[in-house]
Amino acid sequence: MTEGKVAGYVAKYATKGTEAATGTLDHRLKRITDLWFESVPEHAARMIRTAWALGARDDLKHLNLRKWAHMLGFRGHFSTKTRTYSTTLGALRAARAAWHRRHTPPPSPTTLVLAHWAYDGTGLTSDLARLAVLIGGGPAREQEVTAGA
Repeated sequence: MTEGKVAGYVAKYATKGTEAATGTLDHRLKRITDLWFESVPEHAARMIRTAWALGARDDLKHLNLRKWAHMLGFRGHFSTKTRTYSTTLGALRAARAAWHRRHTPPPSPTTLVLAHWAYDGTGLTSDLARLAVLIGGGPAREQEVTAGA
């Protein structure tokens, strides 16, 4: 396990925030117990707790992991851009969509019909009409009341 692989793994979940909730928070945690009161997916919560725990190690103090645990250990915003190199999140989404279009097989040009529709009638079936009489409603019951009056 290299530092690059770990960074790539965490970046994968951080960048999912460009399309859906990542589980990262928009504010810092003062205490790890504050995480209980946040709506964070369990996987992201485990990464936040791990960053918090690693932040307590003397050999990792310089990384300020507790300060940035809410962002999975990354300092600042994951999509901060420089003047030298920049792209938009929309361009990244468009590139991702183009890749999926190139790698998804085209739909079949034919349509297979597996059903046949036919008119069956109007109103209640005889069984449902008898059931309506038994439960005290329906046309048959109304006719009985009218005929008896």
